Amino acid sequence: MTISLYFVRHGQTYLNKYHRIQGIIDSPLTDKGIADAVAAGKRLSQIKFDAAYSSDTSRAIKTGELILKENPSTLEEPVPTGAFRELNFGYYEGEDAVKTWHTIGGPIGINSFHGLIAEFGIEKAEDMIAAADPYKDAESGEAFWKRLKPAIDQVVADAQDGDKILLATHGTLIRNVVAKFSDIHVDVSTKNGSVTKVNWDGKGYSVAYFNNVSEDL
Repeated sequence: MTISLYFVRHGQTYLNKYHRIQGIIDSPLTDKGIADAVAAGKRLSQIKFDAAYSSDTSRAIKTGELILKENPSTLEEPVPTGAFRELNFGYYEGEDAVKTWHTIGGPIGINSFHGLIAEFGIEKAEDMIAAADPYKDAESGEAFWKRLKPAIDQVVADAQDGDKILLATHGTLIRNVVAKFSDIHVDVSTKNGSVTKVNWDGKGYSVAYFNNVSEDL
């Protein structure tokens, strides 16, 4: 039994362009972001999707729609699903990224999200963000995974053997999936429009590849 999940990070947004923290807040795709999504759709055009989902943010929904326009399936739009929303960064939503990571990691000599992940792992890095949030709205690593994992399991439960499923979603979410289901290092940015393939074999999940922007999918 094999069910294949194709996680695609949304195209570039205006907040991405301005290097702002973007989790549960939303911003539109830039022209480059639209091109990112179309390019991902073309690379995935040899894979006929049996189902498609996205987070409920406009950037992920639009990315899913643009990918499906390039696909031979009859699907026209993804099913928006709140559980596939990005990590909630709480007080730091919309903040300058360099300032944010310096605020959280600077006192211990780490000035990037990648650096925090490399040193502590992604779940602990998320815990550090949550601990630093003065309003305590940011999600911890455990809270994020408790929101996300049941939604992935439900997608698989609703699928049939051999199904290929699109999930248009977010960079930190994808890194959490890869960290949970493989030993692949996730202390690198998930590229806009990149594809990460995860397989379910009836017993567990495995990662076929992460952060792929090549034609070999």
